[in-house]
Amino acid sequence: MIEGKCVLAVVPARGGSKGIPLKNLCEVGGRSLVAKVGGVICDVPETDRAVVSTDNEQIAQVARESGLDAPFMRPEAISGDRIGDFDVLIHALEATEAADGRYYDVVVMLQPTSPLRTASDVSATIQMLVNGDWDSVWTVSVTDMKAHPLKQLTLNGEGRLDYYDCRGAGIIARQQLTPVYHRNGVAYAMTRSCLTEQHTIMGRKVGALVVEGAHISIDDEFDIALVEWLLDRRAAEGTG
Repeated sequence: MIEGKCVLAVVPARGGSKGIPLKNLCEVGGRSLVAKVGGVICDVPETDRAVVSTDNEQIAQVARESGLDAPFMRPEAISGDRIGDFDVLIHALEATEAADGRYYDVVVMLQPTSPLRTASDVSATIQMLVNGDWDSVWTVSVTDMKAHPLKQLTLNGEGRLDYYDCRGAGIIARQQLTPVYHRNGVAYAMTRSCLTEQHTIMGRKVGALVVEGAHISIDDEFDIALVEWLLDRRAAEGTG
């Protein structure tokens, strides 16, 4: 709880994955992704309840063993790879409130596929949401200038190269570029009314918490290997 507000942490972890089967049970640093996020939540004092939203019983069991609860199973209708975060979160909120007989003022989404987060990252996100009176707060990372939108190119069906944005033709030096940011999946915090009244995870007033350091969102085997390397490096430097 923070400032009298009850906080529900939701871990979305469906069983299906086109890139890696049962990706959420893959191990990094000797722990599954689901268990890893469960361990982080245990160290976030602002959270009052932590649940996993999954359609897979094996994931649910691992979640329970790591300190998360699984009071419901995610319906098939919202378990596909084209289902948005809003549908998953509003279902998790309503199902948990029905099971608990209480309302939650804040929902924080923690995707298992961003395993380099820390408990302090999550706490800072929740604190910024509540203390800043935002509808939602998303964690972001600074995008490398090499991947800036104005430096991106497109190919048409005939293999012709063009600028993604015509303004890119005028970019000569990186000093001309305004920094841009991308969501890193570390944490998304939002008010209950953002979900139930605005029907979105973003809201009309959204704040950004810039998180320093490398953060990898796992999509494939290469990402897992990269996370392992980063964890080994942190351990060697004594910062893990």
